[in-house]
Amino acid sequence: MDVNQPKQEHLLALKVMRLTKPTLFTNIPVTCEERDLPGNLFNQLMKDDPSTVKGAETLMLGEMLTLPQNFGNIFLGETFSSYISVHNDSSQVVKDILVKADLQTSSQRLNLSASSAAVAELKPDCCIDDVIHHEVKEIGTHILVCAVSYTTQTGEKMYFRKFFKFQVLKPLDVKTKFYNAETDEVFLEAQIQNITTSPMFMEKVSLEPSMMYNVAELNTVDTAGESESTFGARTYLQPMDTRQYLYCLKPKQEFAEKAGVIKGVTVIGKLDIVWKTNLGERGRLQTSQLQRM
Repeated sequence: MDVNQPKQEHLLALKVMRLTKPTLFTNIPVTCEERDLPGNLFNQLMKDDPSTVKGAETLMLGEMLTLPQNFGNIFLGETFSSYISVHNDSSQVVKDILVKADLQTSSQRLNLSASSAAVAELKPDCCIDDVIHHEVKEIGTHILVCAVSYTTQTGEKMYFRKFFKFQVLKPLDVKTKFYNAETDEVFLEAQIQNITTSPMFMEKVSLEPSMMYNVAELNTVDTAGESESTFGARTYLQPMDTRQYLYCLKPKQEFAEKAGVIKGVTVIGKLDIVWKTNLGERGRLQTSQLQRM
């Protein structure tokens, strides 16, 4: 093959876009004292700005939605969604089009294509659309590999692919401490820190005990006969904030009678954490089995 030969132009064009929800636009307030040179100019400009909340112009509260301007961050436990479109840019009918999307991680390669069947033909100015979803379960480098194969009118088989690289980050830092009571009870303190740059709504933080234990959550108080969270009605976790959750594990009756057996048990259970970010985007993490000394 002649290395100086120009590459053949493909008849199809591939576009890949990440699907994310919009964000709230916040305007940075610029103001000054009335006795300063600009006078009331800055304040009036903020009041006239359509992106500010009337009556609270200086509080950086946005009421306008903006579309994502970049790929954005992807965190472990979230669902990665992407829109894939193959468009026929040519003036001829293309046949046997096969679009394949794989996700390559450090440990495995996953097929995310909704269908493995080829499209019989694609007319000029028409497109094939697909939406893929994947719950991210590994941190580190991920590569989305999109491959397109097709046949031209002359019977020539064509093939090309594109690579889209992104990083999956860790959203939470989880630390655990065990306290062994004089009885066979075990107290678990779980410290959960939000290491993202946006607030989280903590929907659920529960402990799934091992088969030998029953668990009691100690994260609520009884107020007027009703159970209320110790963190208040709105359980938001701000960036870099840490919250402590406490659980009491008691051996089941059939194991409590065997003192020697229960003292040798190191596996306690695992934490199940569910949160929401931005406009209700859901994430979930489950720790590995927690073990005490």
